[in-house]
Amino acid sequence: MRSAVTVSLVAEARGGPFVFWDDLPGACAKAREIGFDGVEIFPSAPDAVNPAELRRLLDEHKLGLAAVGTGAGWMKHKLLLTDANGEGRKRAREFVRGMIDFAGKFGAPAIIGSMQGKWGGDVTREKGLEHLAEAVGELGEYARRYGATLLFEPLNRYESNFVSTVEGGLELLKKSGSGNVRLLCDLFHMNIEERDIAEALRRAGKMVGHVHLADSNRRAAGGGHTDFGPIAQALREIGYEGFVSAEAMAGPGGAEEAARMTMEAFGKYFA
Repeated sequence: MRSAVTVSLVAEARGGPFVFWDDLPGACAKAREIGFDGVEIFPSAPDAVNPAELRRLLDEHKLGLAAVGTGAGWMKHKLLLTDANGEGRKRAREFVRGMIDFAGKFGAPAIIGSMQGKWGGDVTREKGLEHLAEAVGELGEYARRYGATLLFEPLNRYESNFVSTVEGGLELLKKSGSGNVRLLCDLFHMNIEERDIAEALRRAGKMVGHVHLADSNRRAAGGGHTDFGPIAQALREIGYEGFVSAEAMAGPGGAEEAARMTMEAFGKYFA
């Protein structure tokens, strides 16, 4: 397993669960100093980061690009893959395709999380899930051209009411019809929704494509009460060799303390 840390470049997401903010060069330098293997970035748009500059930063600091988030599609641009309006859904897919194009240059996966939205009002649960499965299937196949997977993230019930558990995520992936989509298993969301995190990871098996590392209170690992030992053991049992990426609130000690706490926990449990 490899370690990564999140870097948000989306002003509208400020206050969210990201370790580093705004300063991509500074974040890459600090990530390398602390010992991370990669960075996971959340751009404000597909063209917000110059690929050549990012390549230079990654090479300079010997980092991989763990994943690229599409959350700005909702937070900044108000695009949803389950929009009741067909034109809105089309623009949402175009946004994600742009992120896939950006991430694909680095062989990295793009993430579908908050752009799944919620059902209610003009969007029924049944129709919303239908639209979501169609979008995930189409975008998963689109990512295949880069030799990269698409990641789908189940979110806790307070952030989305479509897919909140690993089991629900597996059902959606099956409905999507694409064999090129994997689950992003976020330990904070799982702490809320799963009876047993380790057992849920075992059920997901080879469909686990990425892991977000945060403690029970969404602080950096070590700042809450999650027992990471059984979780790490489950990941080893299923042969997971991908990134374990810190998506956590920085907390009162700031970003560097959160990053160092994460690296300490990663070394203790996952390395």
